[in-house]
Amino acid sequence: MSDFVVSARKYRPQTFDTVVGQKSITNTLKNAIKSEHLAQAFLFCGSRGVGKTTTARILAKTINCFNRTEKIEACDQCESCESFNSGASLNVFELDAASNNSVDDIRDLIAQVRVAPQLGTHKVYIIDEVHMLSASAFNAFLKTLEEPPKHAIFILATTEKHKIIPTILSRCQIFDFNRIRVNDIASHLKFVAEREGVQAEESALHVIAQKADGALRDALSIFDRIVTFSGDNITYDKVIENLNILDYDYFFRFVENAKKEDIPASLLLLNDIVEKGFDTHNFIVGLAEHYRNLLVCKDVRTANLLEVGDAIKQRFIDQAKDTDDKHILRALGVLSKTDVDYKAAKNQRLLVEMALMQLCSINQELQKKKD
Repeated sequence: MSDFVVSARKYRPQTFDTVVGQKSITNTLKNAIKSEHLAQAFLFCGSRGVGKTTTARILAKTINCFNRTEKIEACDQCESCESFNSGASLNVFELDAASNNSVDDIRDLIAQVRVAPQLGTHKVYIIDEVHMLSASAFNAFLKTLEEPPKHAIFILATTEKHKIIPTILSRCQIFDFNRIRVNDIASHLKFVAEREGVQAEESALHVIAQKADGALRDALSIFDRIVTFSGDNITYDKVIENLNILDYDYFFRFVENAKKEDIPASLLLLNDIVEKGFDTHNFIVGLAEHYRNLLVCKDVRTANLLEVGDAIKQRFIDQAKDTDDKHILRALGVLSKTDVDYKAAKNQRLLVEMALMQLCSINQELQKKKD
């Protein structure tokens, strides 16, 4: 059998400084350790793949490290760190609340909490997907969470903060994890690609990062899939082919056709997209986003809001210079209405074609208003 390890596990952060996109949270935790102002209960909230459980493990490891570095990181050499890295630490307990959500499971946990650590200063209890605990399990947990022994620290992690009862929330120090920015994910993917000896185009990594929707774990899973598909050379074309994403080039061409008032070319381009198996609704949404990006690129100050590679960003800036503001705003209005009407339409392709014809007629309308 192969010893292949997925990138999400192989490159899982091991220190606070290597956690991607959550600098404010990791700095706060490091300062709390340094000043010895650690809360006894933490609640880590956020969408999937943003580093909640990873940060919890790093915090648990660093708290018990005997020789922390000047940067407040675990040394990875002391007895506590070595036992943690080998998965044999008796000071860190992980509970999956999705499958251990009964009162009995919590009672077992409470019984363990009373036992002092044999090595190190703290016992850390990481409860993942804590919102899955039953109401009675939450109630059984309340007293221990409010007044735990001095050696016990609880780290609760959840993707659905709104499902946790207020009495639990009031007993925790709450950290809200952000969705990771596209540029941060792309930078991390570049680091992984270099470590794995994979040649990767910047624009290709940005597409993967966008597809991950703020989740680094999803991005790394997609990266592994693309490497399997294309080998050690990841190109933009291979990524959009494998992920079945519509190429930016189509949208740039549509805008040019609209400015030239070339209805036949626009309809032929739409037919090409349909024949390749792309959904016309997704195309309308994508075209609206393209026009939004053009509007953003009209001003140097807002151009940085674009989360795309440098080459694609330059194409947006160049096309924005040659496209009138009023044309863009009118196009956004047409596409927004088409998006709303799409589900109710019986002939959806005709609706989309009508929208494209309207886009190609915008310049005529604007000219008539001037006259």
